Amino acid sequence: MTSPGELERTLRENLRGEVDFGAAARALATMDASNYRRVPVGVVAPRDAEDVAAALRICAEAGVPVVPRGGGTSIAGQATGTGVVLDLTRHMDALVSLDPAARTAVVQPGLVLDRLREAARPYGLTFGPDPSTHSRCTLGGMIGNNACGAHSVAWGTTADNVVELAVTAYGGARHRLGTGWTGTPEGLRELVTGNLAVLRTGMAGGFSRRISGYGALDALLPERGVQAARAFCGSEGTLGVVTEAVVRLVEAPRAPALAVLGYADESAAADAAAGLLEYGPLTVEGMAADLVGAASGLPRGGGWLFVEMRDEGAARALVRAADAVDSVVVTEAAGQRALWRIREDAAGTATRMPDGGMAWPGWEDCAVPPARLGAYLREFRALLARHGLRGTPYGHFGEGCVHVRIDFDLASRAGIAGFRAFSTDLADLVVSHGGSLSGEHGDGQARAELLPRMYGEEVVRLFGAYKDVWDPAGGMNPGILVRPARLDENLRFAVLPATPFAGEVARCVGVAKCRSTEPGGPHVMCPSYRVTGEERHSTRGRARLLHEMLAGEVLTDGWRSREVAEALDLCLACKGCRSDCPVGVDMASYKAEFLDRHWRGRIRPLSHYLLGGLPAWLRLIAA
Repeated sequence: MTSPGELERTLRENLRGEVDFGAAARALATMDASNYRRVPVGVVAPRDAEDVAAALRICAEAGVPVVPRGGGTSIAGQATGTGVVLDLTRHMDALVSLDPAARTAVVQPGLVLDRLREAARPYGLTFGPDPSTHSRCTLGGMIGNNACGAHSVAWGTTADNVVELAVTAYGGARHRLGTGWTGTPEGLRELVTGNLAVLRTGMAGGFSRRISGYGALDALLPERGVQAARAFCGSEGTLGVVTEAVVRLVEAPRAPALAVLGYADESAAADAAAGLLEYGPLTVEGMAADLVGAASGLPRGGGWLFVEMRDEGAARALVRAADAVDSVVVTEAAGQRALWRIREDAAGTATRMPDGGMAWPGWEDCAVPPARLGAYLREFRALLARHGLRGTPYGHFGEGCVHVRIDFDLASRAGIAGFRAFSTDLADLVVSHGGSLSGEHGDGQARAELLPRMYGEEVVRLFGAYKDVWDPAGGMNPGILVRPARLDENLRFAVLPATPFAGEVARCVGVAKCRSTEPGGPHVMCPSYRVTGEERHSTRGRARLLHEMLAGEVLTDGWRSREVAEALDLCLACKGCRSDCPVGVDMASYKAEFLDRHWRGRIRPLSHYLLGGLPAWLRLIAA
């Protein structure tokens, strides 16, 4: 294997984009929004598809793995890696074209979803899948995870809305995928032809949220039209790098109305969700009282369904048909946004337990057929109780997909053993209801080890063969999906000291709301990121650098770290993150602690003494 220094030089000589093997760049890419941490050798920001091909060729020649990365909001560890991380957000973020007549758009992988939706809005169009991270997630990441979101009950998953993909494989070979075998790698057609029975039986009985594994692989069956682009979706960066995509747009409702239905409890809401699908809802989102707290604007009840309909008439007809305890129909846009904000912030708010403790991802998005959801949730709550765990389920009840953060102890040996025991029990519970271990975020490292429990060994072997056709050298995101690392390896908490400050730093789970550039509104986080567009100047980026400073592996100077000092220098200490961050990260307090330790026993810059003495100066001037 080529040395990191030689690899860096070769990449610099052959790429137009930035190549950064420095400590800060590596530290910023060690984690995504999951429980996992893997340290890369360097970060490359390619300018175009030619740069991507060159990087993949050079890394293959050097025997160094590659991990494509978008917004870094993946919650199963698939956006981390030990080789070269390709940051596709810095340059490859263009909306290449938009055709309102054909209802398609051509996008680069680093384009943020909201930018595409803003461009489509004047034509009355939108992109159907809409994860709650829509203000910072990228189209490439959505394709990699086969992302869904609240509106997938009406408009489908990302795979349902992809027309064509331009893909570059490890080694630099380029492919153009659509429908049919044209453009697919050598050997793929033969693999499918030789495994028709496995595809037809081992992957039978799927439902809309069967995302786990290569969940769209059966799209290559002849009776399904050999949908090669669809089959690639959900591959989590393990097959190749998407450099361009043609995506399908849908007609956006002109005046949607939100019907909020109150039920006695979460189980009652879950039992009711499947029965609402016949009315053609755009969303059927569920949550319970332990998530929303004292939120205003909700009807009476202990569990709620947020059901968006195309217009007010349809919403009121739904309310009349629904057997709800109470209901309200919201037609004005501002009122709808306020209610949806509760749902969109749930990934963060669910991380904080009522007693101030923290809950973590890991089992974020299991899914079962909607008709089984109520029974599943009752058994899920019982399973939590048996393991002495707590969590707050919510999610896409209309498609049986449940999000939850659980108060695992991921620091002690006994706690990690408990995490593993619960994971295997929950996998068996999901499978017993005909469900999928992942319903929209992918398996990554968090669940891939358990895929044989869902699919059986024969299908999992086929997954391995599918990867080997695309990536025979095994250089694309190794340890993810196929031949995966154990679900209790590479945990990000293992490297931290057992101190209160480390606990505060670990609070950042990578939701990345601080990377939003959405203008206006009540939120201000994070002003320095909005100006620079650089991860290190976001709240998440600073938290990651502090994490690595405490770990001491990548940033080795401890509290004297120059990388952390530079990142915190532009922090305004405005406390915007304290109020806007869903998990309550308080970077102003972290900055104060760092500066105190950083300068302890040393002469500070003159500006510190001038500002620190400002009260005395003011008293002197006023005297």
